[in-house]
Amino acid sequence: MNRQQLVEQIFAKKSFLCVGLDTDLKKVPAHILKEEDPIFAFNKQIIDATAPYCVSYKPNLAFYEAFGVKGLISFEKTVSYLKEQYPNHFIIADAKRGDIGNTSAMYARTFFDEYDVDSLTVAPYMGEDSVSPFLTYEGKWVILLALTSNKGSHDFQLTEDKEGQRLFEKVLEKSQQWGTSENMMYVVGATQGKMFEDIRRVAPNHFLLVPGVGAQGGSLQEVCKYGMIKDCGLLVNSSRGIIYASNGEDFAQVAAEKAKELQEQMAVELAKLV
Repeated sequence: MNRQQLVEQIFAKKSFLCVGLDTDLKKVPAHILKEEDPIFAFNKQIIDATAPYCVSYKPNLAFYEAFGVKGLISFEKTVSYLKEQYPNHFIIADAKRGDIGNTSAMYARTFFDEYDVDSLTVAPYMGEDSVSPFLTYEGKWVILLALTSNKGSHDFQLTEDKEGQRLFEKVLEKSQQWGTSENMMYVVGATQGKMFEDIRRVAPNHFLLVPGVGAQGGSLQEVCKYGMIKDCGLLVNSSRGIIYASNGEDFAQVAAEKAKELQEQMAVELAKLV
């Protein structure tokens, strides 16, 4: 999916919602555990319920790899189901890969050739040769970690060099020499609030993947105020706030209601761009 196609979906559905598929078998409704493949069974119902209100899904690989081969099969089935039933939804593999060049090349082959997802989250710490192998795939996206919302983000991301440039700003500036706004996005945590102004000064045109709205307390309105651009430029992710909104047999229906609530708020924000 290229940028124009993604933007068209956003404005057609009046939504820039990404639903995170962080499927934890300790949190899914008890009746789902009786299924042959409970991870996929849960995901399928969540997807079917929320698809009208979102433009993207983001399975987090940690929640699948924790179950070994079975978990990876569930991941592969989830991706295949999305591609077959909902081909207009943007699929993000949240795996945070990144290593020396030949290793990154194998990671890229795994996710872009084997699983055929649209995008992959990548850690930039090892520099250009750890990122560039992912950028050689036409129509695929790298989503680079830039400014995250966890407590430990202050340990490195906000440190300044002698000229006063913070590390996350250096990542944004330097990485734009490797990719473009047509194949690279950045992860920016929703709880960063007004810091989105600083992000936009350095990366005014790139899409931002924004986790942390909902359960983590990030404000959608604040994210839009400081981070939205003329073609939206945002994919806002919500995971726990949607998929675990109910642990009863109505979990999919309640997930749909929560997704719709966010979509309606997003429609209001998108209307401001017209």
